[in-house]
Amino acid sequence: MSSFQNWSEHTAHVKQSFGKLGQKHPKMLEAYKALGTAAAAEALDHKTRELIALAVAVTTRCESCISVHAEEAAKAGATESEIAGALATAIALNAGAAYTYALRALEAVEQQK
Repeated sequence: MSSFQNWSEHTAHVKQSFGKLGQKHPKMLEAYKALGTAAAAEALDHKTRELIALAVAVTTRCESCISVHAEEAAKAGATESEIAGALATAIALNAGAAYTYALRALEAVEQQK
């Protein structure tokens, strides 16, 4: 079976690259980590946050985010069904966004007449 890519290698590369960037620019990495720490302090448990992160990664088309958060969701105990549910939500949201932007496009066409 073919794959889009080797996600384990990709995840390792992303983490290594983050580390290198953090060594060169520690304040930037500290600020980024602070965002994650602040999010973790809220009411959602780790698994739920990772499911949301994975769905958002899909909607923002961030392959590195998909890679890291897929690994974290699995580590947090997310089931295939829970992951599929989160991804279905991302798909539905993207469809909704496309639908509402289609309304804008139709409005733009109408105004050009």
